[in-house]
Amino acid sequence: MRQEPAPLTRHLRVREHQGHTVLELRGEIDILTAQEVGPHLDAVTGRTRPDVVVDLTPVEFFDCSGLRLLLRARRRVLARGGELRVVCADRLVLRILRVTGLAAVLPVAPSMEEALRAPAPRAASGAT
Repeated sequence: MRQEPAPLTRHLRVREHQGHTVLELRGEIDILTAQEVGPHLDAVTGRTRPDVVVDLTPVEFFDCSGLRLLLRARRRVLARGGELRVVCADRLVLRILRVTGLAAVLPVAPSMEEALRAPAPRAASGAT
């Protein structure tokens, strides 16, 4: 039986899945959470050619601090020649991503399997 790694914080678990680093955000993603999660996100996205999936499936609340985390992750990943994908099926979080325009620059999929199948845009697509 394979054991999953323990969460780094109560709002973040980092794991490897099919060659991708998965950042699973959980609970309420607000300004306090962003401060807690930010250094871990920077460590993962600071690697050369990072291949990152941000899983928002366990998120219960998501505000502009969460948007800033996603934008920062995108900017850092693209600057290093990597790929960033987002997993999200929550109607309200998806609406926030669409209204702010973030859904247009980040590939958002409803499941991990679909996220990994879809090609992710590279830096040439215009980093924000």
